[in-house]
Amino acid sequence: MLAGRFEAHRPHLRAVAYRMLGSLSEADDAVQEAWLRLSRSDTGDVENLAGWLTTVVGRVCLDMLRSRKSRNEESLEIRVPDPILSREDGIDPEHQALLADSVGLALLVVLDTLDPAERLAFVLHDMFAVPFDEIARMVGRSPAAARQLASRARRRVQGAATPDTDLNRQREVVDAFLAAARGGDFDALLAVLDPDVVLHADGGVVAAGASKTVRGARAVAGQALLFRRFAHLSRPVLVNGALGLVTAPDGKPMSIMGITIARGKMVELDILADPERLSRIDLPS
Repeated sequence: MLAGRFEAHRPHLRAVAYRMLGSLSEADDAVQEAWLRLSRSDTGDVENLAGWLTTVVGRVCLDMLRSRKSRNEESLEIRVPDPILSREDGIDPEHQALLADSVGLALLVVLDTLDPAERLAFVLHDMFAVPFDEIARMVGRSPAAARQLASRARRRVQGAATPDTDLNRQREVVDAFLAAARGGDFDALLAVLDPDVVLHADGGVVAAGASKTVRGARAVAGQALLFRRFAHLSRPVLVNGALGLVTAPDGKPMSIMGITIARGKMVELDILADPERLSRIDLPS
């Protein structure tokens, strides 16, 4: 009986954890920990089980973020969060809860730059309407201080470009980028890149120098030309609900590129090229 009630809340809890952690495997770990705590607790007086579980998952994720920070995992120049892939023709039903509220890869990159308490306050309050009184107890601060945490995080998030949501418009830009990369056309690449475009590449901890940030249209276009010999192996997919690219020789992903398009130009490219993490990702058929 209790297990059934928990399973009914699992999609919501996984969505909370994914926004908090940017990692699908860690999100599953956090949800599993919430189940263990539920199974050991007397919840007879709990009127709102969904709220209780959301708070538990939030606390677990906060601890995980603090542990991650203490281990200096952020020493890489950039960490691209786990992408969620769907077919180009639409988001898979099992991904709907994870991608509600337009949780694009670029947003998760911004969330990764926040202090753990800021991220908790923003995600729980702004995305899941958890009251600041509850958030305050979780972070050990006053409700006013919790409100300030969310406000600081909100300013960081609002500083990012507002992406185009029209998939047909995105498709035109991505097709033009692919054609330019395949043809080695530097000027055509510049034409689809915003002058202030940012590229984040996460190659994992194995390949030294593979993780980097590149800024500016000319520098990013130069990186795209290096990608030319693999461009014919790339195909469009939905990456966190927006059109992106997967490069998969022999059907095995070598890289996944999340693309943020605003005002008809590419403003951010987020590339996951970590072999270990890519090996755990299933490509949409």
